Amino acid sequence: MRNVIIFIRIYFTFFFFLLLMGLSLYLLFSYNKYQNAVYSEVANEVAGRINSQVNKVTYYFYLKKTNDSLVHANEMLYNKLREDYSITDTTNRLVIDTLRVDSLEQFRRFLFREAKVVRNSVSQPNNYIVLHRGRDQGISQDMGVIAPNSGVAGTVIEVSKNFAVVMSLLHSQSNVSGRLKRGGETGNLIWDGKNKNILLLKDVSKSAKINQGDTVVTSGFSEKFPPGLLLGYVVDIINDKSSSTYTVRVKSAVDFETLQFAYVIQNLQKEEVNDLLKKVKSK
Repeated sequence: MRNVIIFIRIYFTFFFFLLLMGLSLYLLFSYNKYQNAVYSEVANEVAGRINSQVNKVTYYFYLKKTNDSLVHANEMLYNKLREDYSITDTTNRLVIDTLRVDSLEQFRRFLFREAKVVRNSVSQPNNYIVLHRGRDQGISQDMGVIAPNSGVAGTVIEVSKNFAVVMSLLHSQSNVSGRLKRGGETGNLIWDGKNKNILLLKDVSKSAKINQGDTVVTSGFSEKFPPGLLLGYVVDIINDKSSSTYTVRVKSAVDFETLQFAYVIQNLQKEEVNDLLKKVKSK
C-alpha cells in the first residue's frame, strides 16, 4: 500500500494532467458541432478498421469449421443429382424433374461419401492419395474419387479399417474413359507422366471437331464414375499423321497440389451388372 501511495505522489501531476486533458476533450467534442462531427468520423473509421481485423482473425479460426460444413453440404447435393439415379424403363413416360428424390431411392445408382485427404503426392512417377475413410465407413476397392469441383481425382485401390489409398490420375497405370462434351467423341484418358497438370485423351477420332478450351468429361462407360464429371479442358492436339486417331492434351480439372477434401463414389448397381456379365461369360 505504501508503494502505491508513493507511486501516486510521484506521478500525481501527470495523472492530473491526463484527467484535465480528457475533460477538455469531452467538453470540446460535446459542445462544438464541427469537432464532434470530425471526432465521430475518425472514431467510426478506427472502430471499423479494428472490427475488420478482428473479423479476419475470427474468420481464420472458424475457417476449418466452415470448410467442413461446405463439404457436408456438397455431399448432400451430390447425392440428389439426377445423374445418380437410374430409372428402369417402363411403358409409362416418366418425367424425373417432377418426382421427389426420396421417392427414387430404390433407383439410386451412385452414392457420394465425403473424405478428408491426409496424404497426397504429385511429383512421383506413380502418385497416390490417402483418405481418412476406410472399410468401416463404407469404402471398398475400385470406387471412384472426385474433388469438390466434380473433377475426377482417381480410383480407390486399397482399403483398411479407417483409411483408403487412391491411385491418382497422376499415375502411370491410371486409365479413365472420357469424352468431348461438345462433340461426344470418346477416348481413354491417361497421364503424360511429366506435367502434374496435363493428361492425354488418346484414340479420339480424327473426324472430331476439337477446339482449345473444350470440356472433357467422363463418358459414363465406367462403373466407377457417373457420366458428365469433369476431367479437364483441351489444351491442344497432337496430330500423328501415321495414326488414324488424335491424341488430345488436356489440362486436369483437379489441382492435385491443393487437394484437401474428396468424395468417394459408390456404385450401388455395380454388383448386379457384374453378376450379369459373369453369367454371360460362363456360357
